[in-house]
Amino acid sequence: MIDTKEKYSSFIKSEAKRLGFLSCGISKAGFLEEEAPRLENWLYHQRNGQMTYMENNFDKRLDPTLLVEGSKSVVSLLLNYYPQEFQNEAAFKVSKYAYSQDYHFVIKDKLNELLASIQAEIGEVSGRAFVDSAPVLDRAWAAKSGLGWIGKNSNLITQKTGSFYFIAELIIDLDLQYDFAVTDHCGSCTACLDACPTQAIVAPYVVDGSKCISYFTIELKDNIPYELKGKFDDWIFGCDVCQDVCPWNRFSKSHNEPLFNANPNLLSFTKNDWVELTEETFRQVFKDSPLKRSKFSGLKRNIDFLK
Repeated sequence: MIDTKEKYSSFIKSEAKRLGFLSCGISKAGFLEEEAPRLENWLYHQRNGQMTYMENNFDKRLDPTLLVEGSKSVVSLLLNYYPQEFQNEAAFKVSKYAYSQDYHFVIKDKLNELLASIQAEIGEVSGRAFVDSAPVLDRAWAAKSGLGWIGKNSNLITQKTGSFYFIAELIIDLDLQYDFAVTDHCGSCTACLDACPTQAIVAPYVVDGSKCISYFTIELKDNIPYELKGKFDDWIFGCDVCQDVCPWNRFSKSHNEPLFNANPNLLSFTKNDWVELTEETFRQVFKDSPLKRSKFSGLKRNIDFLK
């Protein structure tokens, strides 16, 4: 006879697949013992830079039962965003996750539908959906539930599909069958450490967020330090270098989510188009884009820095 936990877990994973998620793994909600000293050390060395929000809700960040009352399981999900087409090679560079419309809305809708399916099938199940928008250690939970391992570049990596995907969670008050972590397959490879333009990967598995191009082009509100001139490799929003050089990403396959189809304007932009971009055009062309996060002023600052 099939165990109830196994039956429910199998149902959740099949529903996740139906909704287009790349994979789904489940962990028991509780305190992340191994992550606690790592996070504490990372914050102690101020590797969060101006991202002061990382210092908030320390306990909740490590224990979802403090974040979602009565929670018993963390359902981790991956959604592929690897593009079908790429930017003009001569243009300033934008991180691949920002090619299309804002992923938060796309994934949140899928998570809400998944939760509704669980409630319709199983009964009264309470929980919350999270997409990069609350103190949840996404990669740690995804790794704990066997969806991949956290690589030397601090990204979650899988053998079959690399690392170009979003991570999201449902934290619910339902006991389920739990998955196991997989082994690390980075081996002796140091491609990401060697390639990082600003040496932000200060040691294997340790990224200094305050040195990362993504931090400077998105999170930093001040002027970009002049000593970094010439080190940005033409990135104006985010950076994919440590993923592009990762050998496991040779297995990346294009997504099949129509809502992640690339903005044709972004693909065709030349460097000159970026330089001449006006605020009005920015608002029209990128109204639903992740690029809005840096605002027009931030994007112009980044472009001017590279000129």
